Amino acid sequence: MVKNYILHNREECIGCGACASLDPKNWKMSSEDGKSDLIDSEKTEENYKKEINETEIDFNVEVAESCPVNVIHIYKDSEKQI
Repeated sequence: MVKNYILHNREECIGCGACASLDPKNWKMSSEDGKSDLIDSEKTEENYKKEINETEIDFNVEVAESCPVNVIHIYKDSEKQI
């Protein structure tokens, strides 16, 4: 079971681009609708999910904090950090 991951609620994304600017390794802006895409993620029922390792958690919390509409969530040991 994946314990450390990014969860992205893409439907609620406003396309500000903060995540892609801070972390182009994990984020890119869609040319189709202007919203952000979590690179190499898997679609769940309502969100996109990507596994990360423990050393990536702090940086990804910073990226999530930059989102003005709070649609990026970081989980460590399956517990929500933000």
